[in-house]
Amino acid sequence: MSTRKFKNLFSPISAGGALFRNRIFASPTGVSYVDSDGLLMPEVGAYYERKALGGAASVCISGGGVSREGMAYGGGMLPYDNYRGLPFYTYVTNSITRHGCMAALELQHGGAHSTQAADMGIQIYGPTETDYGGHHVLAMTEEVLSRTIDDFVRGAKYAKSAGFGMVTVHGGHGWLIHQFISPTTNRRTDRWGGSTENRIRLAREICRAIKKEVPGLVVELRISGFEGTADGYDIDEGIRIAEGLDGYPDILHVSAGSGAFTVTHPSMFDPDGVNVRLAAAIKPRMKISKVATVGALSDPELMEEIIASGKADIVEIARGLIADPELPNKAMTGREADIDRCLRCYHCFSEVMSSGQFCCTLNPTIGREEEYSTAPAPAEKKSVVVVGGGIAGMQAAITAAKRGHDVKLYEKSGRLGGVLLCEENVPFKKHLAEYIERQARRLEESGAEIYLGHELTPVEAASLGADVIIAAVGSAPARPGIPGLENAVEVTEAYARPDRLGEKVLILGGGMAGTELAIYLRSLGKEAEIAEMGGSLNFANNSCHAAAVTERLAGLKVTVHTGAKVEKVTADGAVCRGGNGELTLTADSVVNALGRAPLQERAAAFAVCAPVFYAIGDCLAAKNVYEANRLGFNVAMDIGKRKL
Repeated sequence: MSTRKFKNLFSPISAGGALFRNRIFASPTGVSYVDSDGLLMPEVGAYYERKALGGAASVCISGGGVSREGMAYGGGMLPYDNYRGLPFYTYVTNSITRHGCMAALELQHGGAHSTQAADMGIQIYGPTETDYGGHHVLAMTEEVLSRTIDDFVRGAKYAKSAGFGMVTVHGGHGWLIHQFISPTTNRRTDRWGGSTENRIRLAREICRAIKKEVPGLVVELRISGFEGTADGYDIDEGIRIAEGLDGYPDILHVSAGSGAFTVTHPSMFDPDGVNVRLAAAIKPRMKISKVATVGALSDPELMEEIIASGKADIVEIARGLIADPELPNKAMTGREADIDRCLRCYHCFSEVMSSGQFCCTLNPTIGREEEYSTAPAPAEKKSVVVVGGGIAGMQAAITAAKRGHDVKLYEKSGRLGGVLLCEENVPFKKHLAEYIERQARRLEESGAEIYLGHELTPVEAASLGADVIIAAVGSAPARPGIPGLENAVEVTEAYARPDRLGEKVLILGGGMAGTELAIYLRSLGKEAEIAEMGGSLNFANNSCHAAAVTERLAGLKVTVHTGAKVEKVTADGAVCRGGNGELTLTADSVVNALGRAPLQERAAAFAVCAPVFYAIGDCLAAKNVYEANRLGFNVAMDIGKRKL
């Protein structure tokens, strides 16, 4: 008899005639590594294969556009007309299926949101005639609808020929099928609009046609259980939609939202499993289709409870398997405490949208799986000294120790974790606090020598005779020459001891630290106000997190003054200068959140203490956890790589 802890989560499940090895599916994540013809590159295979190796039962590839007229922003279409396309997709499915994992392909059509097609001069269609993104959208005629259903069938046939065992028909998040399902965007009066039954007709017909024309292929349909907008449908209508779809797909994948990014992709401000309630409301009404839930899932305890209690049959994970592709294997083998749980910081989204690169704040190997899976052992074993035990220093020390080097780490404070320890009691940063704790434990288990409460000097460092010195000495609060600023509370102290602040708090600086502090203080019942000298809040290019923070600030009624340059801090607030002249802001406490100053000189002092020197983390430039982990990992990988 099995003694496995999460026995329900890891019980097999049958759907559409296929057997899945467990209940964890990797939900669709975007593909950006394509060549000039839009064909998948080999790196894509390694990216998806890593999830299969990690133990997921199914891995879904995103963005299989079914027609040219359905190409949405940033998305292409399946290469039906390119003979070179099939081997590329087959290579990816082989990479997934050879590990006992089901390969799935998302089939998508942008409908009225097919701006990429419109930009190419292609007429685009939706359920109703409208204008969107500067383009005129025509209502789909019976002929266009019939052609569109055929396009989905053609996509399913292509998927099967390439070795996919399942297709995920995207019927949520504001794309074509959802545009028909939603009474907000579907204003038709024919058989495709009006009643719930009519509005779900397109979803039904697509699923019915695929199952008829492509037997043996599992059909999953993603829907939004509710739209999450003021004029959108609620869960009661979501239940009616699901009931009408029962039996058409083999799996009904219940997501949320109709285009609002923070609804479709939960932020760090949302609780874990925020959308499970939608699947839980729908599941009792389903007689045939299996039900999957998705959104902010990374805790095996929670996922086990979801399956055991019957809230859903399947849990689907996207960002959680980017942060830690080994999540299923770790949970299955009793190593759940070692899972790196997604921070929901949106860095992955923002980076792929701005540069097309896969990345993760916690996982420095994402997008470079093939490179790191074949990395040779160091040619030479080195003695390494790491100065600083923050995010960057810990990552460098852990990686270097794993690579077989002799590592010593010196941290001047009594704890590992660096400046971000101040946020350990912030509820929406709980996964960051857990990560820091895990990294500290990993460092202790790595065999590295750790010296806490020891501020290493350059003289002492030179006496150690190390081959490599890594300076990760961090940063200090920025203190521009503002009169009275010395009397303000530093932002790190405000996070660590909010009880020492008054009831009305003025935060100087509208970057990540300042805006998130305002949200935290409001959750504690304090009044918070922000003064930012720039013309807008500064989110360091993380546009997706910016949307979540801005939305939360507005919901909490936090007053934000932009274009407000602080001239002086007073005993009861601050005086700012803006476009409308002088602005006096009163507060019980003033917080300095004007940024961090890299300790470059302190870092540079260690440059002559060993033959090889690196500076990483905030001492180079105060940035974020992603940059700290990326540099810490990669410089450690470089040590001893080749004989010099």
